[in-house]
Amino acid sequence: MNAMDGLPIGDYALLSDCRTAALVSRAGSVDWLCFPRFDAPAVFARILDPAGGHFAIRPAGEFEARRRYVDQTMALETTFRTTAGTAVLTDAMAIGRNERGHDLGAESPGVLLRQLTCTDGEVDMEVSYAPRPEFGLIHPILEEVPGGLAARGGAGRLFLSGPAGFEIEGATATARLHLTAGDAVTFALQHAQLADPPLAAWDPGQVAVRLSDTLEGWRSWSAIHQTYEGPWRDLVHHSGRVLQALTFAPTGAIVAAPTTSLPETVGGERNWDYRYTWVRDASLTMEALWVAACPDEANKFFGFLADAAASQLQRGVDLQIMFGIGGERDLSERELPHLAGWRDSRPVRVGNGAWTQRQLDVYGELLGAAERLVEQLGVLDPVTRRFLAAAADTAAARWKEKDQGIWEIRGEPRDFLYSKLMCWVALDRAITLAPRLGAADKVPGWTAARAEIRAAILENGWSERARSPRRSAARTWTPAT
Repeated sequence: MNAMDGLPIGDYALLSDCRTAALVSRAGSVDWLCFPRFDAPAVFARILDPAGGHFAIRPAGEFEARRRYVDQTMALETTFRTTAGTAVLTDAMAIGRNERGHDLGAESPGVLLRQLTCTDGEVDMEVSYAPRPEFGLIHPILEEVPGGLAARGGAGRLFLSGPAGFEIEGATATARLHLTAGDAVTFALQHAQLADPPLAAWDPGQVAVRLSDTLEGWRSWSAIHQTYEGPWRDLVHHSGRVLQALTFAPTGAIVAAPTTSLPETVGGERNWDYRYTWVRDASLTMEALWVAACPDEANKFFGFLADAAASQLQRGVDLQIMFGIGGERDLSERELPHLAGWRDSRPVRVGNGAWTQRQLDVYGELLGAAERLVEQLGVLDPVTRRFLAAAADTAAARWKEKDQGIWEIRGEPRDFLYSKLMCWVALDRAITLAPRLGAADKVPGWTAARAEIRAAILENGWSERARSPRRSAARTWTPAT
């Protein structure tokens, strides 16, 4: 595989422990995995460069592959069929022991589990393990030790528990396995920082127990969250699990995507790091979960935003449009020139420069989600009440100003119709929420500002020539008096 023939993005399946994520190809290769968080440097990044690292398990020779998610879980089952037999590969990111329901992911250990079972006939399997920490900058020292392979290099360590018999060449280990019906082998990939205690091997029994426990954890989450009955029920339920899989359990933050630098167009330059929480995207995700699941995590999410934003709005500073999943604000962007990019789509970036942009629409999405989820939110804590009221105040005060808009243009700010409209939404929803926010005294001001925005949109937001709404206006957004 070279830089121009990377697998289709849709060929990959997602694994998650509600802290980080892995992408697995149809051929059984883990080509993306970051430890210990979604936004950490990648250990495997072959999706962005052929030399970016991988962990592949596949039949030797020709085969057919069929995949599915194990029922009500985010564990992946890949069935390989060859002329001689059948093997089933089950992959999952381990969750914490006995985690159930709302606790899913609270203490996930950061371990990739892989179990390979021959179910019919006999199969020859090839295993290739090529860890490349820090987005491929590190080619670690691999050493066969009791119970598996140890990898040392840089600031972290890896331990792959698995069968003996690997051949090591440089920073890559390979093995060939012959399995007959009923045979099974297991793998468990752990990570730790250099200063952490040594990692211990997981034997096959431990891997099997933790895999079973992980399946039960996901099923318990599905059982209490997924009551939707209607068209496309199975797809709606699975979509809910995917959105949960993109949630960072310790804070409730929701990443826009688990990857960086997959391009908008093949060979293009609009390749951004989406492993952060956008106020807009996460708010819309919470609204989607209202349909696909029951969003009992709503309080945690709004509490996360209130804490991450802290006193920004009260100090007269715009609400930052995005945050790190731990609440970080500085998401400075840089390029990784040593990576070729998916199908040669350069540059590969980490961090996202949009964190410094003004996007006034975020107030509307934020308050819209709060109003939709009002019953789930229950009694709001004082910090969250002040945060949501301040968001409405800011929309009322700033709606006439220019911004980069939902398109995140990297040029001069403009007057975007969508931004003005979403400021109207912010005020409209805040008026409804006012009793719960303890903000009845603010309603007259919010009502007046809402009316002013409506008048401005009706006057300036329509193009007679195009017979459609304007994207942005060339003249002022001050309505006629």
